[in-house]
Amino acid sequence: MKKRTFIALITAAVMTAFCGLTAYASGDVAGAVQSTWDSAKSQIRTIVDNVVFPVIDVVLAILLFAKLATAYMDYRKHGQFEWAAPAILFGCLLFSLTAPLYLWSIVGI
Repeated sequence: MKKRTFIALITAAVMTAFCGLTAYASGDVAGAVQSTWDSAKSQIRTIVDNVVFPVIDVVLAILLFAKLATAYMDYRKHGQFEWAAPAILFGCLLFSLTAPLYLWSIVGI
């Protein structure tokens, strides 16, 4: 038991020493970060426009149609149609469909 505690303490001390070391960079770090960002931002925009937004749109469309179906079934059962949830889902779907048109000017890419 004492041996395990000793090994754990030594391991913690060594890890603390390694994490406490200061790393210095030589050269133009800001320029390297800027050039990396410049080359990556077009890829990020392409992925978000062609993958992320279509997936969000499909999920919201499925949820909208499912909610419309359940709202219709509730209407048939109770005689009152509840518009709040379908309206919110429709608004979110419109927002996500039109977001690529203005999102990049807001973000600055």
